[in-house]
Amino acid sequence: MKTVNVSLVGVGGQGILLTANMLARTATIAGMDVKKSEIHGMAQRGGSVISSVRFGTEVFSPIIPEGQSDILVAFDRLEALRWKHFLAKDGKVLMNNVDLVPVTVSSGLQQPVTDFEARLAKAFPTAVVVDAQKIAEEVGNARTMNMVVAGALSALTPFKESQWLQALEESFTGPKAKLLDLNRKAFELGRAAAAK
Repeated sequence: MKTVNVSLVGVGGQGILLTANMLARTATIAGMDVKKSEIHGMAQRGGSVISSVRFGTEVFSPIIPEGQSDILVAFDRLEALRWKHFLAKDGKVLMNNVDLVPVTVSSGLQQPVTDFEARLAKAFPTAVVVDAQKIAEEVGNARTMNMVVAGALSALTPFKESQWLQALEESFTGPKAKLLDLNRKAFELGRAAAAK
């Protein structure tokens, strides 16, 4: 199997690293060689976070070169634009339908992006868009947004749903086990939303 490159992008606090870990764990369960890396600099202050997951028969490096991401997973729409240069020419985009205003914009240090909707439509005409925040709130906990995104991502990968669910269960053990059912529901609703 050729190496598949997945870039997950957003800002600190959105659960990107947990989602990337789940993807990597799922690929491992499926018997793939997996490499993962992340950059989260000022993530605690709302800064950009990017996590890269590569899987295949044999993967030599965790780094995804620009223009080589088979799937770009954006936890908010502005970050999708910020990282579009990572997307391969025939790559897929999964985008959470939420807009977070950067601190530099809300503080007046930087102007907001102009013609935002037009730029998104031009950059990602075939994006799979999921309203993960709304679905998470319907589940009963807005913090499950990342599991909604993970569920949607699962529909775009070659792995079985059962492999994803095993990775999900392994991610919520010990004290976190009480959150498993809630997160499983968010995952399943995200998978269904991406399939529509």
